[in-house]
Formats: sequence, C-alpha cells, structure tokens
Amino acid sequence: MNVPAISTPLLRFFRRIVRGYFRRHFHAVRIAHASRFKDASGPLIVYANHSSWWDPMVCMLLAAELMPERDHYAPMDAAALEKYAILKRLGIFPVEISSPRGEAILAAGAVLWVTPQGRFADPRERPLAFKPGMAALAARTAASMGSCTLLPLAIEYPFWDERLPETLLCFAEPVVVTAGETAESVQQRAMAALEAALDEIKAKALARDPSGFDLLVRGSLGAGGFYALGKRLRALVTRRPYVPEHTPVQALRQELPK
Repeated sequence: MNVPAISTPLLRFFRRIVRGYFRRHFHAVRIAHASRFKDASGPLIVYANHSSWWDPMVCMLLAAELMPERDHYAPMDAAALEKYAILKRLGIFPVEISSPRGEAILAAGAVLWVTPQGRFADPRERPLAFKPGMAALAARTAASMGSCTLLPLAIEYPFWDERLPETLLCFAEPVVVTAGETAESVQQRAMAALEAALDEIKAKALARDPSGFDLLVRGSLGAGGFYALGKRLRALVTRRPYVPEHTPVQALRQELPK
C-alpha cells in the first residue's frame, strides 16, 4: 500500500498557524525528557493520552520543533476526516480496520502518532484502556523489521499563576518491541509506560515549578488590558524593568536546548 502524500507548502503553513495558536492561547508550552523523542530512530510510534481538542496540535508542534527531518502521520475517524478533507494533505489518514497502511508508513521511515484510548479521557483516569490496534501494529512491525519503538507522551493543560494555562508535556522511557513479542504483551507494557508518564506529569503539575521542564514555546505573558497598561506605566515612572508575568520566575526563560 502506498504511503499518503504530504503537501510540504501546506504543512509549513499549518505548522506556522499551530505555533501561533499556542503562543496566543497558552502561557507556555513546556516539555520534559524531549531527548527521548529527538534521539529516537527506526520504526517509531508516538502514543499519547487524549484529553483535549488541543492534542493533535500538540503532536504537530512537536513534530515541527523536534523532528522536522521525518514525515509524520496520524489516523483519524474516516467520517470526521471527510468533513476536513484538507487534513489528508497533512499526513492524516482514515482509520481502516486491518489495513496495512500503518506498516507501510513505518516501513517508509515516517513517524506514526496515535491516541490508543480511542476517546477523550481525563489524564487521571485509571486503569488505562487501549484499543488493540496499536499493539498489534507494533508486534507486526517488529516481526517484519526487527523492532519497533513505542514512545509514550503524557499531556496536561493546567492553570498555574498566570491568566492563560500551561501546556505540559512529558515523554516516558520508550517501549522497545522486538520480533516474537505478542500483541498482548506489548499492550500491557505500553499501558504501564503511559501511566508512568501521566503520574510523572501529574507530580510536576502539582509542584507548579517550571524548572522541571524545558521551554518549547513562550506564549502570551501577563494579564493584558488595562492591568498590563498600568504595570507598564508604573515601571516607566519608577524606572524599573517591566515584568509582564504575575509570578516572575527565571526558569520561564530557559529555552529548550537545540
């Protein structure tokens, strides 16, 4: 089966839109253990919890910022995809039972992004319940290509001290699937790995400490409106630096290492 074609100009355009969306609607996008994604090689499936409309845009942002050299694909409900047909040119393809499309994508060296819960769910929901498709695909891919890496991604969108929420991201240790492993074994290991990532990001969110993350995207700062204008005037009158954040933290300015 042929791998779906991606329109490079359209993808670049949408990636700019996505980055702008995060800058306008979030205080910051913060990530833990980014190297686990940046350093990944071979057949790679990134799988994440699915709690929000923002999740697909998180995946597009990570692909653009951390692994632009590879193509990226994601499945979507066929009926929903027909309503947004333009997404087909961005690497989105319809979910098809028993289709070899996922294997073809991985064999071509592209990255596959999935949400194996198959529905919206709170990140604190336990136990996790996955649809069987991802584990079966990983086992088949390992059988034909020698190995397949499943990389768990935990996502949360908490409010901290600022007007806008944070996007918090955390990659867990990869689950390396080798030839001969059963889909049932892969399923259990994959669920446990994502639970570990969700537990870690929960603890980091509760700590409300930006130093536990690297800064991927800086968003909108301060309260805005007349309150921000008043702070600017006060800084001007007192000859002090204008600091837009409600709670200034030096760690807010620590960029993700390139």
